[in-house]
Amino acid sequence: MNRLAGVTSPYLLQHADNPVDWWPWTPEAFEEARRRDVPVLLSVGYSSCHWCHVMAHESFEDEETAAYLNEHFVAVKVDREERPDVDAVYMEAVQAATGQGGWPMTVFLTGDAEPFYFGTYFPPEPRHGMPSFRQVLEGVATAWAQRREEVAEVAGKITRDLAGRSLAHGGEGVPGADEQAKALLGLAREYDERNGGFGGAPKFPPAMVVEFLLRHHARTGADGALQMAVDTCEAMARGGIHDQLGGGFARYAVDREWVVPHFEKMLYDNALLCRVYAHLWRATGSELARRVALDTADFMVRELRTAEGGFASALDADSHDAEGNAAEGAFYVWTPEQLREVLGEQDALRAAAVYGVTETGTFEEGASVLQLPRRYEDEGGGEFDADAVEDIRCRLLAAREQRPRPGRDDKVVAAWNGLAIAALAETGAYFDRPDLVERATEAADLLVRVHMDSHARLVRTSKDGIAGANAGVLEDYADVAEGFVTLAGVTGEGVWLDFAGVLLDLVIDLFTGENGTLFDTAHDAEQLIRRPQDPTDNATPSGWSAAAGALLSYAAHTGSEAHRTAAEQALGVVKALGPRAPRFIGWGLAVAEALLDGPREVAVVGLAGDPAAAELHRTALLGTAPGAVVAVGEPDGEEFPLLRGRPLVDGRAAAYVCRAFTCRTPTAEPAELVEQLGSAARQ
Repeated sequence: MNRLAGVTSPYLLQHADNPVDWWPWTPEAFEEARRRDVPVLLSVGYSSCHWCHVMAHESFEDEETAAYLNEHFVAVKVDREERPDVDAVYMEAVQAATGQGGWPMTVFLTGDAEPFYFGTYFPPEPRHGMPSFRQVLEGVATAWAQRREEVAEVAGKITRDLAGRSLAHGGEGVPGADEQAKALLGLAREYDERNGGFGGAPKFPPAMVVEFLLRHHARTGADGALQMAVDTCEAMARGGIHDQLGGGFARYAVDREWVVPHFEKMLYDNALLCRVYAHLWRATGSELARRVALDTADFMVRELRTAEGGFASALDADSHDAEGNAAEGAFYVWTPEQLREVLGEQDALRAAAVYGVTETGTFEEGASVLQLPRRYEDEGGGEFDADAVEDIRCRLLAAREQRPRPGRDDKVVAAWNGLAIAALAETGAYFDRPDLVERATEAADLLVRVHMDSHARLVRTSKDGIAGANAGVLEDYADVAEGFVTLAGVTGEGVWLDFAGVLLDLVIDLFTGENGTLFDTAHDAEQLIRRPQDPTDNATPSGWSAAAGALLSYAAHTGSEAHRTAAEQALGVVKALGPRAPRFIGWGLAVAEALLDGPREVAVVGLAGDPAAAELHRTALLGTAPGAVVAVGEPDGEEFPLLRGRPLVDGRAAAYVCRAFTCRTPTAEPAELVEQLGSAARQ
């Protein structure tokens, strides 16, 4: 009996009609394995994962394979986005055993959840040196039946090795200017000067590293840091990883030139990139950065926003082509003939030149991923003016809307919505788009109403406005707090700062170990074979780095020594890892820049509706001082701690800037506020 029909995970629901007798991750599944004396097959994936779909179609939908699987195993299916703790623990085992990892993840466990054999995707027939999935199943079943002592010994050793791993990078001092400079040097060594970004193929968008580069430049004036940020962001914006028609970014590029993406679109990537492009505009005034920040924000609202006001997790990589076959990227790619059908001969030639569409193609079967090569400037000055390019873009987008759309994973993940709230709030504030701020506020309201219980404990996911069953992990508390602090600074509504404080108190109480080390799960969470603990930033900020940032911002707002101390202790890991592995702790490095700069505290006081107060508030938000926090409200107001004891100056709205227990003279002049923030804030 397949037990997935009643779950809320879209990924698990995709498998609800498989002939495999799937169980969700529950104690009952392992009890069943012990009762039957069979191993557990743990299969972990997510709804927009291309190779997860492939393996499902090839193996899990196959009646013969399913029958063998059901006879010899208890099959457990996990959505890694709902249970990042389960995914993290077993992915660590896979990577330790094989040197690599990925999804779908395939792990064989004992009835006590101890792993003993690992893999990722297995094909239906042997190929490229890989055994078939059926061969793997038969081999594991034979080993279980005939070499049980060996299996138990392997499982026990792996479990002991995992349980024995611990991190001692807490309370060892905060990263200083020297560690930050070494991290910058390490990034420069791995920088791809020709194509932007870091490392080779596949190439992932380094949003958190770019945030560090922007903050480092703001603090030190290092031109090299800014140049790497500018060039990387331009290369991504012009590449195929960026949807040139509809906005937003794909998960990664399969090549080092950013041409061909893996087409799934994730909320977290787009939230992080939206925010970093807005910050790039704030630092440089780049028109390209402004356009990309806005089109990414508009993409999130248009295509990921749910009916309840939150944001869905992802769009699938696959969609259906003209013949009705599922194919990766079918929704996004174009041939010259398709351009002619939509635009006519002359404009099709122009579109091909603008977007890099060729007869041979840059993708599969002669199709091309749309790019925006440097020689065709859509900001003017190129062969085609901006109006002509925009007309072509709109016509192609309208035609694309008639194609079968990629599937959408509608679950709302708390952490990723926190990232989206921060991005939309700031982008709306910078570019005078109150609608974006409103969308951020609605998402924040959903998190409070649906994801937060009466004790302020978070659930990880919801769907259709109904809370899921899985407890929030550290990144949920940290990223939601980050979103709430940012929203408070933009809207002047102090209640969001209050909510952030409640969540961060729980971070200190539930997730903190000795010397300020942080765990990904709460003290009272389900006990796995290892309590997951990973400080490295990968696709998203680690819960560890995100918590450090939110704790630091909250401490700047409130003066709380406990939260400041917790942030500093958490940053000990950045001191240790930043100089050695800067690509994988980008957000931690960005938070360390904020610590080195103060961070600065800005209080803007003025009467409601006063244009002068609004101008000072906007100027404060546009300051590039790393991690600066902003409070705005009535003079001597109660909305924010930073407003207390702050009157008008000669009856005029004023801004108060403090740093490291020292305050500057309050000013009513935006130009003076720019100087005090040490920034290139733009009027």
